[in-house]
Amino acid sequence: MILTNDKGLAMDITDLQHGALLRGNHVDATAARERRRQHRLLRLGVILGLPLVWFWVRELSGDPIRPGLPAIVRDSPEITLLIVLLGLMGALAVVPYIGAGRSPHTLLRPSDSSIRLADVVGAEGTRREAIDTLNLFLNHQTFADELGGSPRRGVLFEGPPGTGKTYLAKAMAAEAGVPFLFVSASEFQSMFFGQTNRKVRTFFKAMRKAARAEGGAIGFIEEFDAIGGSRSGMGGNSSREGSVGVVNELLVQMQSFDLPTGLQKFVSKMVDRVNGLLPEDMALRRSTLTSANVLLIAATNRASDLDPALLRPGRFDRIIHFDLPPRADRVEIAGYYLDRKKHAPDVTAEFVADVSAGYSPVRIERLLDEALIVAVRNGRRMLSLDDIVEAQLVTEVGLAHDVGYHPDERNRVAIHEAGHALTAALFGREVRIASILRRGGALGLVSHADVDEKHLRTPSEAKDLIAIALAGRAAEIQEFKEASSGIASDLAVATVIAAQLVGQLGAGDSLISLEAAAIPGNLVSKVVSDPDSRRKCEEILGAAADHAMCMVLEHRVALINLARALLERDELNGTEVHRIVADSRRSLASAA
Repeated sequence: MILTNDKGLAMDITDLQHGALLRGNHVDATAARERRRQHRLLRLGVILGLPLVWFWVRELSGDPIRPGLPAIVRDSPEITLLIVLLGLMGALAVVPYIGAGRSPHTLLRPSDSSIRLADVVGAEGTRREAIDTLNLFLNHQTFADELGGSPRRGVLFEGPPGTGKTYLAKAMAAEAGVPFLFVSASEFQSMFFGQTNRKVRTFFKAMRKAARAEGGAIGFIEEFDAIGGSRSGMGGNSSREGSVGVVNELLVQMQSFDLPTGLQKFVSKMVDRVNGLLPEDMALRRSTLTSANVLLIAATNRASDLDPALLRPGRFDRIIHFDLPPRADRVEIAGYYLDRKKHAPDVTAEFVADVSAGYSPVRIERLLDEALIVAVRNGRRMLSLDDIVEAQLVTEVGLAHDVGYHPDERNRVAIHEAGHALTAALFGREVRIASILRRGGALGLVSHADVDEKHLRTPSEAKDLIAIALAGRAAEIQEFKEASSGIASDLAVATVIAAQLVGQLGAGDSLISLEAAAIPGNLVSKVVSDPDSRRKCEEILGAAADHAMCMVLEHRVALINLARALLERDELNGTEVHRIVADSRRSLASAA
């Protein structure tokens, strides 16, 4: 059996686990939408037809209807003014309170969004889960009647900011061809007591109404933890308007998708009154209630903070995790955005993926936009590799500017940064840029990374990073006999890595994890406060400092050449740094 909608989204019910997109021509949501359209046309015909018939009858009988104000209003301006004033006073008194309980959502139609599932790239597993959920939503009746299943009513999107939670929800609604009710959780808050819960109720009522009118509706609550936080620890708080009351309202409304409409309630009440007058064998049957085809999607960065009752089956049936994309996904994402931006032929998706480790999809797009800004600033119409590196530095560190160093300071900063760049290159890391220009609070910097993306790090690699951090200090001591205050941030970085090795990764004399200890303070403070751990941490730092000293002394020619190049040009790209180091090493080998 093929399941699809009028937009072409389809899936074989036997291949749900594969998330395959097939073609077909029928879906439950589409059929329900068509029935509702025919009902609306019939109702409109009746509503407009009866007044027209009455108007025509009056016309034929010689007593035509003439528009105009009632005589009491035409003849008494004072009464008219009084009515207007009373109406304004009533509106001023009632309207604010009535409006305070309105649902704060924004209703989007499929035509309002150009995003489709084809635009969701680099997250195939997440996209497959979304397609499964969407297919069950579109064919809820078939899934229930023929297969005996219960469709999902709530799905929680959980993950770091910028990983595409809202983007995917909009794509799902546009593909389904149903209304999309978007709301931020903070918009439910109200200054009037009781109105926060009322806004939640009216939001769910609006979803049910839209679903019955259109064959389905998708609701989306952004930053869901603002109203769905855990109720634990509330103590004896008697206020039902606070977090406890809002969560309780959410729990009730998540079970409200089969509630009757106002008309159904009225008809049922009339049927009950009539049945009270009839014998049991002649009692009228009440209408069967049908559940509204609603899919509620909530997004949060902190799923662990949500109340556990919201996450049980029947409320949010599935949690879909959005993670920072690995390299393979970043290649797809970068390729998607590069296709839409002018770039030099040597700018590849692979290069963007390599420099954007740890980036979310939104940050990757922002990086390329910043690179375009750099290109335009330099009078070019397409971005280059250097533009991407410069944009990354701008977004992560800050804009570069010359601070007007004293000549002695300029030489010291150049030697310092040359020490970092030299040791990073010798340890086989990829140096991207070395600079003596000020960015943010740093007087200079060296950007380097793993040649290949890694998710694990060994103690040896961590000690190499400590040596790189301390190489600026070693270079200053070697060339100027003492180090300056510029080593402060380097010592902080080295101390943090050493503390992680000792207190978290068992690189000391004990395998006890200080990170697991319930001691106030961060990991560094825990390590420093423990005498044995502090001693081992100092040993690691001392060994790394000695190693850095030996490296800058052994390769002093390369150090001086890097410093001279920095003094001449202020900044060196990675290729230039590696070339200077390689040339200096070859010269040293030839001389030996």
